[in-house]
Parts: sequence; structure tokens; C-alpha cells
Amino acid sequence: MNPPESPERGDRDVERRERGVWDVERPESHVQGPRAGWPLYEVFVRGKRGLNHVHVGSLHAADDQMALRNARDLYTRRNEGVSIWVVRATDITASSPDEKDPFFAPSGDKVYRHPTFYEIPDDVPHI
Repeated sequence: MNPPESPERGDRDVERRERGVWDVERPESHVQGPRAGWPLYEVFVRGKRGLNHVHVGSLHAADDQMALRNARDLYTRRNEGVSIWVVRATDITASSPDEKDPFFAPSGDKVYRHPTFYEIPDDVPHI
């Protein structure tokens, strides 16, 4: 599909078309207007059949309560969620995958952290 001809765009667009490159120029931030200063929240939802929360997306909101309501409206429209977590993206600290060996190595000598250390009762169905 060829982009529409636009003589006022100049030689730059002609060069892009010749190279097969045609992209949409976007502003530095995709959020504009009064919402531009709103913090980014990461959204985690626990499904009806799940035992853990799963990251489902991100959104911008003015405060925590607005983020929670918007996450409910955006990510649980079909009543599939039973619990929602919203966390400011700036509050998340993560380990680097490149450092996984030295980061997780101290847990290897703690046998009580291994599942074989404990006996699981028969009346616990999900383990």
C-alpha cells in the first residue's frame, strides 16, 4: 500500500518511499493535554480460576482510585477478574535477567525453601 502523494512534505518523504520506509511520526508522549502529567500504572488481574495476579496492561490515571476504576473498566469487562492490583510504574523495582545467577544463588543452600522439604496435606487441592 502506497502512502498518499503529498507535494508539501518535500524530498524527505520521497526518500522514505524509495527506501520502503513509511512511518507515522508520533509526538514524544502519546498522552497529550491535561492527562500528560498523570502517572503510569501497571495493572495486574487475578482471574476466577487463577491463583495469582497476571500483568494485563498499563494505564495513566490521576490517582490510585481512578487507576483502580479505570483498570476495572478496561481489563475486566467480561467479569473474568476477581481481584485487581494497580501499581505506579515508578514504584516497581525489578532484578535484571542478566544477574539471575548471582541474585538467586543464595537461596540454593536453604532447603526449607524447596517444595520437597514440606509434606502437603491431602485436603489442599491446588498444590
